[in-house]
Amino acid sequence: MFAHIPLMIVPFILYNLGLAGVFGGDGAPWAQQLFSVPMMSGGVFTMTVADLMILIALLLSFFEILKSTRTSNASVVDHLLSTFVFVAFLVEFLLVRGAATSLFFTLMIITFVDVLAGFTVSLRASSRDVNFR
Repeated sequence: MFAHIPLMIVPFILYNLGLAGVFGGDGAPWAQQLFSVPMMSGGVFTMTVADLMILIALLLSFFEILKSTRTSNASVVDHLLSTFVFVAFLVEFLLVRGAATSLFFTLMIITFVDVLAGFTVSLRASSRDVNFR
């Protein structure tokens, strides 16, 4: 049951929860600094909540691409649901004021690449299953 849920819905839900103020603040906690590490070069590496969201989305996208290598009838449902998540990102980006940020745009592009990669990988994998005699 949960195998068919697109993983990219997690960043979408997290972003909207942050936008609604669930994580505290004014509804935009993305600029909060999580930690900073002084580097040997003298610079300081800082990780923000937005950076963490992008990292989570990239990791989930990797697992989505792994899911797309399955060649079963369920993969069509997976791709369809991933496409719906991308459409939800796109509609929210265009219509919701709080979604007009570079973080949301980056998450939307990661989802778009996930959809394209999923279709491409599954088409390549399924073409190897076809035998012409």
